[in-house]
Amino acid sequence: QVQLVESGGGLVQPGGSLRLSCAASGNIFSIGIMRWYRQAPGKQRELVATITSYGITNYLDSVQGRFTISRDNAKNTVDLQMHSLKPEDTAVYYCNADIRPTRSQANNNYWGQGTQVTVSS
Repeated sequence: QVQLVESGGGLVQPGGSLRLSCAASGNIFSIGIMRWYRQAPGKQRELVATITSYGITNYLDSVQGRFTISRDNAKNTVDLQMHSLKPEDTAVYYCNADIRPTRSQANNNYWGQGTQVTVSS
């Protein structure tokens, strides 16, 4: 069974920084694209950042230049470093990944349980 577990959320003042981490565990043959999503109260879940297994990244326009996604393929982890945080960044942040559990299986998509980020003075 594959699991994604996030950590690192919390309360931060505007302009502050936080680092989110997500670790994949269980039966893992390979991991493709890893992503961070977020969902604010009353809003749809939105894609914040993606990173391929080769390290190619893409960002939501509103976080470009403030957030950095990175991954460690040896440890099966993906991080999201967030700087210059704004109140509008407040949301539950979710880790998401395409994971092949075994050589003979196709990629499945997995979600973490989410971690709360609150930006407030």
